[in-house]
Amino acid sequence: MRTVLAREMGGCRILGRVLGSLVSRPEIRAAHKASGVGTEARHQLQPRGSSNGLTPLENQPFPGLLQLENLSREQLVDVLRTSVVDQKGPLVTLNKPQGLPVTGKPGELTLLSVLPELSQSLGLGERELQVVRASGKETSGLVLLSSCPQTASRLQKFFTYSQRAQRPIATYWAVTDGIPVPSEGKIQAALKLEHIDGVDLVVPVKPPSRKDILEGVKRTLSHYRVVATGSGCALVQLQPLTVFPRQLQVHMVLQLCPVLGDHRSSARVSTVLGQRFLLPAESTKPRTQVLDEALIRRLHLTPSQAARLPLHLHLHCLHLPGARPRDTPIELLAPLPPYFSRTLQCLGLHQQ
Repeated sequence: MRTVLAREMGGCRILGRVLGSLVSRPEIRAAHKASGVGTEARHQLQPRGSSNGLTPLENQPFPGLLQLENLSREQLVDVLRTSVVDQKGPLVTLNKPQGLPVTGKPGELTLLSVLPELSQSLGLGERELQVVRASGKETSGLVLLSSCPQTASRLQKFFTYSQRAQRPIATYWAVTDGIPVPSEGKIQAALKLEHIDGVDLVVPVKPPSRKDILEGVKRTLSHYRVVATGSGCALVQLQPLTVFPRQLQVHMVLQLCPVLGDHRSSARVSTVLGQRFLLPAESTKPRTQVLDEALIRRLHLTPSQAARLPLHLHLHCLHLPGARPRDTPIELLAPLPPYFSRTLQCLGLHQQ
């Protein structure tokens, strides 16, 4: 698969040269093992204030959080331009702010809606960018764009091949309310989307029948590893091996350790006499995540601020094929958002 990607690019620049040139950037390094968090969070582009649609870094519970409702199209393009991690040939890598949807209804401000202006802003002329890889609205982190349809198609084939071979190509960081036990493992669950009482829910199905699979139930799989613990919370590395809406959030709920800021799935985790258990997904409507008072104090938040806690799930790393078949794969890295780094500091979550 790497040979195909490196050699066949049609009228576009050879992907091998593009990826080879990425190595020179400090944010992007050859990968032999999962990368850590820490110093790269301090090198992120710092917003200058709220005028650009981002909350100021000083004296804010969620510094650097995108305020989409206050943005014009031009301001969003400016935010995205300053969020570029790397641009080489047809490939553009962004560090997407949390809260920015990739798609939406006509007239809504989304990543797709401003791609023409972003393409012009980055000097691509008539070569309009398209999305190759991106996570959902509430997730921050890497977005891979391409101005070359052939490059986008071949990268999609690479991602599909990796998924079928159960090779992780995406690594997320999450902060969880609770510490997963055991500290490392895999989570398997059959999931389906259901529209219940006007709400879209991701519902586990077990065991799925052949009819369930035909009707949209999908078997999902994620790897997880606890990287650090503190204050009853954990910094967790997550690597999905399948793709399903809100897969990682639901998988962590099934571990009884919902992601901080998950105001959709976390209501399924209830506690009686200090013991956590799952409520039925079909009868549990989404609601604001309920956190322990001690945890809210540790985060230096008021209850009303805790109710607005953003989802702490960040697409930190994407693996791409090397320039040649035997080359080490390339890692694209996205620094953590400032509010995510603040949470790590408040909870004392430092990688060992």
